Amino acid sequence: MFGMPLHPMVVHFPVVLALLVPISIVIALLVIRKGAAARRVWAVPVALAVALTLSAWVATQTGESQEDRVERVVARGALHGHEESAERFLVLSGVLALVAVVGLTRGTVGRAARIVSAAGAFGVLAAGAQVGHTGGLLVYRHGAASAYATEGNPGGEAGRATDVMAKPDDRDDDRRGR
Repeated sequence: MFGMPLHPMVVHFPVVLALLVPISIVIALLVIRKGAAARRVWAVPVALAVALTLSAWVATQTGESQEDRVERVVARGALHGHEESAERFLVLSGVLALVAVVGLTRGTVGRAARIVSAAGAFGVLAAGAQVGHTGGLLVYRHGAASAYATEGNPGGEAGRATDVMAKPDDRDDDRRGR
């Protein structure tokens, strides 16, 4: 575990939560519409939205702490695109959490905040997909994992990722020594 980058281990939490928040919001809105107590039901999407923001913050912090090492093997432009996407996702998830909290209030303000939260959750999901896409490009196209390759295994994780990404015919040729 020591020597392994923390960022790839924590980024999956905001990814999962970005998927769960809109689902929980849609379900909560349907249950509230059927007559359930809004504050009680809406507490679940609020908790998930807050957890999303906290996990996005942790993912951003761990990414920033590992940035210098990855910059040695990845072009700055590619890394910058991922960093910008992550910062946008963090801000949007924070705004969503605040609006969702307002959804706990009674009356028109609470109803409006719940509807805005529903729309915002899908926007945050799209922003999360962008972060994941740019992160995947860093690892699989730009070789970011090679920053953590060990001396005994020069290919490290990046070597295995490259092998997996190769066309099946290329892997067969490699195994046959061609």
